[in-house]
Amino acid sequence: MHHATHIMPYFILSTIFFLLGLAIIYWLHTQYHLDIVVEPAPPPSPAPLISICIPARNEESNIGKCVESALAQDYPNFEVIVLDDRSTDLTSEILRQLAAQNDKLKIIHGSDLPSGWAGKPHALYQASADARGEWLCFIDADTFIAPNALSSCCAKAIETEADLFTIMTRQIMGTFWEKVVMPLVMTALSVGFSPRKVNDPKRRDAVANGQFILIRREVYNAIGGHEAIKDQIVEDKAISEKVKWSGYRLIVADGKQVAQTRMYTSLTSMWEGWTKNIYLGLRDHPSMLLLGAFGATLALIAALFLPVWPLLGILWYLNGGSWLAIGVIVKSLLVWSALLFARGLTARGMGIPAWYAFTTPLGAGIFAAMMLTSAWKVLSGKGVTWKGRLYSPK
Repeated sequence: MHHATHIMPYFILSTIFFLLGLAIIYWLHTQYHLDIVVEPAPPPSPAPLISICIPARNEESNIGKCVESALAQDYPNFEVIVLDDRSTDLTSEILRQLAAQNDKLKIIHGSDLPSGWAGKPHALYQASADARGEWLCFIDADTFIAPNALSSCCAKAIETEADLFTIMTRQIMGTFWEKVVMPLVMTALSVGFSPRKVNDPKRRDAVANGQFILIRREVYNAIGGHEAIKDQIVEDKAISEKVKWSGYRLIVADGKQVAQTRMYTSLTSMWEGWTKNIYLGLRDHPSMLLLGAFGATLALIAALFLPVWPLLGILWYLNGGSWLAIGVIVKSLLVWSALLFARGLTARGMGIPAWYAFTTPLGAGIFAAMMLTSAWKVLSGKGVTWKGRLYSPK
């Protein structure tokens, strides 16, 4: 009897972990509701002139495919402007060849980066200065749009009365590491930025996906354009806040049917990109450090404790743990089952095989390491390097 009371706290602790685990898994996987979906649609009539603006800095692997997809739009009234941001690879040559074949394409060679500006806002500032459209459409060089993307998004933007309309694109994941890490990062982002809250005009939540932003020219001018956020590296979030907090309508929609993006192609580029993004989020919003610490802790638990939990139960059972040990094993396996089911659905939703759910501890470990590295860079005052430029604390 004394032995049972001695081990009871472990059983109770296991039960608390069990209930908490199920609640957290459910909560994490029910935050992401993209209620507005872009489906193939004809262009509105009349069709306003849309200026597609694409910033490109050393994008030789993507820029050809990106610009060709922009030029292939079925929309009747558009122009394409590419700002070549002093590329040192083959980007300029690829653009020159494309411009020779299509008079809808205009290439601007970017000027040197002035003091106080971040690279991408300056590139988009220069492109928009040349744009003639009633709407501006900012597209990243690693994003490829379907021929009906402009028609479908413009129709949906007008239907939802959006002033800034942005879409979540389908993520192309080619390598093993992308498929392990990217789904976890996307789940974390969905908790931080709920689309329902962003689309609610009464809330201050604001976010946009710089891979595809459609904004009314008059609204862009009214908020001061990219000049108003010239020092922001996460320029998409900054511009969405300017739009929404100035009383204009911000809409984020599901655009997976009309656009896709290849953000990273290796573990190294993914590490550099996401530590930069997380670093900037933590640096600019100190309150996010708490959320970051919570996220890193959850990721570490998933990476380190979850795999060990059933093993502890088995060891306890082999050492005379009887029914209490069996209870621990069953609870740990139920949490594992819930996690694998939820991650399997997430994987399928992102177009990768469901068995990648089994790589969750590995992906969670990498994600926790990225979070902790970024937090350390903020707290220690070290900056991040991105596209050959160093960005340091303010």
